[in-house]
Amino acid sequence: MDLINGTQVTMFVFSGLTDNKVLIPFLLVLFSLVFVMALTGNVGVIALVYHSSKLHSPMYYFLSFLSWIDVFYASIITPKMILDLNSLKKVISFNGCALQFFFLAALGGSENFLLTTMSYDRYVAICHPLHYMSIMTKKRCLHLVYVAFVVGFLQSSAQTSCTFSLQFCGSNLIDHFFCDIAPILKLSCSDPLYCNMVTVYLVGIGTMIPFLTIIFSYMLILFSILRMASAEGRKKAFSTCSSHLICASVFYITVFFNYLRPPSSVFTSQDKVASIFYAVVTPMLNPLVYTLRNQEIKRTIEQAMCNPTSVQT
Repeated sequence: MDLINGTQVTMFVFSGLTDNKVLIPFLLVLFSLVFVMALTGNVGVIALVYHSSKLHSPMYYFLSFLSWIDVFYASIITPKMILDLNSLKKVISFNGCALQFFFLAALGGSENFLLTTMSYDRYVAICHPLHYMSIMTKKRCLHLVYVAFVVGFLQSSAQTSCTFSLQFCGSNLIDHFFCDIAPILKLSCSDPLYCNMVTVYLVGIGTMIPFLTIIFSYMLILFSILRMASAEGRKKAFSTCSSHLICASVFYITVFFNYLRPPSSVFTSQDKVASIFYAVVTPMLNPLVYTLRNQEIKRTIEQAMCNPTSVQT
């Protein structure tokens, strides 16, 4: 530790995932594969949506932005975590920690509101199919994506400026493998009450409103599907919604577990496992879920594999 009492911390040290040297080679291989799969899957979805004229609809337009978020999200955490697994000293500068947290919070907030936008898109498509194209115009879709990113980055700016304006003059050991809000606030020698309140307010309100919006949208969607006379129509409607519903469920379960629960003085191994799922595994799962559950994407992939030129615009 390069600290003296009363001196502002200039760098942080991560405790890392594990000190078990037997596990490290396995984790190196595992998380390297997860990172490669996350990048390949999300870049593949982006390329597929861009090149296939069949996927030029609002639903896939939003999906491509979700994939962009997951590409950057995975790139912010996973490479550093993989490097640290084999490092004796897992350090990050104060400014580097602030930047990492800022982009994590910004992208997480943006994904939160983008998932809400995607549920609105499914609501319009199923409950108001005759007016779908007049409501979900290209301009409106662009505005919805813009709002999602603006809200996410504004929320992150408030959290980051509050957290990293505190004084850090004691221990610089972050009991985690990346710069997250709870373990960072525990290191502050200032009173973190205000920042804790900002975090609870922003994350709580900023998560619950989109979450309840998604729930309400799917209640209306479910009522509309159950009124459909055609079994094939119901099956198709369920198919187009199931991918988004699975991704949204995984996202909110992990967010609620990580950020919307009573604070603990001890950061346990279970907390780290939950963080791994939220920060490392989820960016890989989203394209996997859409590839396996969405029939249109599956058909486009099969067509591209058989005849790559057939999917080009």
